[in-house]
Amino acid sequence: MQTILEIENVKKKYGKTQVLNGISLKVEEGEIISVLGPSGCGKSTLLRIIAGILPLDGGVVRIRGQEVSGPHHNLPAEKRGINMVFQDFALWPHMKVEDNITYGLKIQKVDKEESKRRVEEIAGLLHLDGLLGRYPAELSGGQQQRVAIARALVTKPSIVLLDEPLCNLDVQLRIEMRTEMSYLFHKLKTTVFHVTHDPSEAFAMADRIIVMNGGKIDQADEPRNCYLRPRTALVAGLLGAGNDLKGVTLLEGDQKGCRIQVGQEQLDGLFFPSEDHAEKSQGHKLAELRFRPEDGHWLGEKAEGNCFKARSILSTFEGGCYRVKMETGNGQEFCILHQNPIPEQTEGYVQVDKEKLYVYGSLAG
Repeated sequence: MQTILEIENVKKKYGKTQVLNGISLKVEEGEIISVLGPSGCGKSTLLRIIAGILPLDGGVVRIRGQEVSGPHHNLPAEKRGINMVFQDFALWPHMKVEDNITYGLKIQKVDKEESKRRVEEIAGLLHLDGLLGRYPAELSGGQQQRVAIARALVTKPSIVLLDEPLCNLDVQLRIEMRTEMSYLFHKLKTTVFHVTHDPSEAFAMADRIIVMNGGKIDQADEPRNCYLRPRTALVAGLLGAGNDLKGVTLLEGDQKGCRIQVGQEQLDGLFFPSEDHAEKSQGHKLAELRFRPEDGHWLGEKAEGNCFKARSILSTFEGGCYRVKMETGNGQEFCILHQNPIPEQTEGYVQVDKEKLYVYGSLAG
């Protein structure tokens, strides 16, 4: 595949705050990239630098091999061959749907016959055929989003940038739209750079997920790999492994596994080294354990394999199952999912498969 977007050592400051700290990334033609990260991690700033809305302070951005952003060069946004879909749709209220979609073609001076053909084609793909004569105010939120996407695609840009495009839609409509968008972008082989705060949206749409933290990339990988092998505790937490327990590593190990102690119990888990958790505790190293609520299995009695003692605090119904708040023997709180409520103060054991218990920190020396 051909590299269409290259980001090389990009840096950006706001005042004294370093927002982007040496970001490097290559995007292949037709690839859909979804960028996740906590608020303030720099994902929206990076999007705006690619778009040409913001200048960078260091590094280079290239599109199809041409430098478009550098410390002393910033090609105007309208000359980059990029279109952007905003979270608020940004449709012109005084223009009908057809005129909104056609606007970019008029700027490009595409002839009327070709323009009509393209509009009809993209309107058909996005189920807008019967809506071309309406104004944006006469459309639902989902229909307005389809118009915004049609307008972005009709000019055949090199890259489409998506800035939280579904966040203003209701839950069911978001699910429908992310499926529809993924199908459409893959069908048209559109290169997409997508910023979102919603992991499920990224999983549904992306060929590759980029997780940012503190102006750097924590992990860039296929969605399944990010889910099954989150390289940092932050990545694990963002992608659903919200349970966060503290322990200490007991044995030397490697990426395949290590042994840790939580309270009085010893557990085995997958180990991911991190210099940020290298403090010593009585000759051992502190570790952070992450696992997903659905991977914690409630047992009445202790069984063979990764078990630790816990007691129930609260059960809340979530439709189809209960989310049960639990507490370990040494007072750390976490949650599991269970088919039935567990009475408060019930003592028992929770089992987590080694392959689904992620350990972050440093191994015992």
